Amino acid sequence: MKILRIILTTVVVALSSYGLITGKSGIIMPYILLLMGGLLVVMGLAEFRKRKPIAFTSLLAAGFSLFVGIYTL
Repeated sequence: MKILRIILTTVVVALSSYGLITGKSGIIMPYILLLMGGLLVVMGLAEFRKRKPIAFTSLLAAGFSLFVGIYTL
């Protein structure tokens, strides 16, 4: 889980930086949202294992992010 979180975070930051530098953030925004949704799912599941109440909020945010990412493709 920890390695997957690090990989997803690195890819999201790299794509966001690329979008800011090139000015083409509109083209890659759905992919950033999909990866961010995946990252939130991983973080939510990790928090759910620890029985923290923030897990439900994280999973809801992941669902919303995934929905918007799929809708904008």
